[in-house]
Parts: sequence; C-alpha cells; structure tokens
Amino acid sequence: MSSSFDGQTIDTARRALASLLRSHNIDSPELDARLLIGAVLNLDLTGLISAATRILTSDETARLAQFAARRLAGEPVARIVGMKEFWGLPLMLSPETLVPRPDTETIVEAALACLDATGPRARALRIADLGTGSGAILLALLSELPHAHGIATDISPAALRTARDNAARSGLAPRAHFLACDYASALAEGLDLIVSNPPYIPSADIAGLDIEVRDHDPWRALDGGDDGLDAYRIVVPEAARLLRLGGFLVVEVGHDQSDAVAHLMTTAGLGLPAPAKTDLGGIRRAVIGQKKPR
Repeated sequence: MSSSFDGQTIDTARRALASLLRSHNIDSPELDARLLIGAVLNLDLTGLISAATRILTSDETARLAQFAARRLAGEPVARIVGMKEFWGLPLMLSPETLVPRPDTETIVEAALACLDATGPRARALRIADLGTGSGAILLALLSELPHAHGIATDISPAALRTARDNAARSGLAPRAHFLACDYASALAEGLDLIVSNPPYIPSADIAGLDIEVRDHDPWRALDGGDDGLDAYRIVVPEAARLLRLGGFLVVEVGHDQSDAVAHLMTTAGLGLPAPAKTDLGGIRRAVIGQKKPR
C-alpha cells in the first residue's frame, strides 16, 4: 500500500488517505487521515499546514501505509496512535485500558455540578475513581479542582501504570495516587466523591459490538455479567460505606440501565439528588447518588 503515498506531499497524502478511508465507509475520514498523518510526522494541525508541500520520505510513506491498513481493518485511530484526548488532556493508552469516549465526559460534568452545588471548587476534596483505566475521569476532575486529591484503583497493574504516566504527563501526579485492588476494596472511609465507569455491557451482547470496541478494547473492561449490572452491585454498597455524609457517587451506565442502577443506590441507602444526566446522544449516562445524613 505504500506506493499509493510515494512521492506525494503531506497535503496530497492526507487527501488521498481521507479518500481511501471514505471509500471504505470509515466514519470521519478527514479527521482520521489528519490524525494518522500527524502521528506519522509528529505534527499537529498547524504543523501539517505549514509543511503541506513537503514530500514524504520513503519511511514516512511506509509507516503511513501501515497505519492506513490498520484503520481499514477496524482498529480505532486512538489505538493506532496510542493516544486519545479527554477533557482537553492528552491521555496515553495501553491494551489494558479503554479508549476514553466523549460520552464519559458526562460523568465529569455531573460530578462537578454536584460539587459546585455544595461549595467552591477550591476546597480540599478527597476523590476516588474506581476501575480507572487510563485515569481519564480522575485526571479530568483534578484538573478542575485545584486542591483535590484523588486515588485511582484498578485490578490491572498495567492499566495503573498507564494512568500514573498520564498523571505525570498532565502535571497532576502530586495529587493523584494509584492502588491495585478490586474497585474500592482497599479504600478508607471519608471520601467526598466517588466516580466510576465500570464494565456494563451484558456478556451476551459483547460479540455484537462494533469491531472497534469488540476487537480492541479489553473485554474485562466491557463485560458486566449477564445483565450488565454486576459491577454496580459491588460499587454502590462500597460507596455507601466509604462516602462521608453528603458525599456523592457518580457512575456511568449503559443504555436503559439508569433506573436499575438508581434502584441499587436507593436500596443501599443513598439518595438521588438529581436526575440521571444525559449525554449528547440523549442517553441517560450518569447516575448520581448521595450519602444522606442518618
């Protein structure tokens, strides 16, 4: 495939790649082409524009062809380039982490709204992110809460290494701590906020997911058991125990799961201080619980 880019300028190669992706019904072909060629050349959009007339080297065309082949095979761009932006933060990925998705920013928005309703963002807060993966949710929150400290847990040491590296790259490492355990099993009480994006896909549905998710995201981070709710049956009671009075639990849920997760919260003694927050697609994505005074 490299011959299709041989002798081309950066701009013509980008256009050719976008056309190739479009012809294979790849979503957002222009954006994907820009991100892929930018990764090959280590250039951002401004750099690509400035160098638009430079001819690609043979090594660059070969690498671009490899990236194109991987994208045509269904591998997400974020996996190919090894990075995904979330809440304005560039996050590195690994095979043990999900690709952070825009829908998950709904969890950050909901959590910040809860905290804003109860005091200034500059106050000292203790936050936990259960099943952190790349660290996306915790690091987004720390970037908005200047005096908060957070602890991120994950059962995967490899995922925690990725999250720790992302904290360092984001300048947030002094306020972020990482612990290998199953959800909140090793945490202490007194937390102001607990957030989580746990596995919530029913086991039988995984085989039917889009190839970009099914074949490239870690199954352990997808499989929520028979009804998709196994993780919530663990996380919600743990949160009810660990939150301080008035503290919040905010979790991401899948399609048509918000009512069931809200019921788990009320059964565990948590109040529902606000309706589930919808994502850009109108799906009730963030369910919010609060530990009520006894």
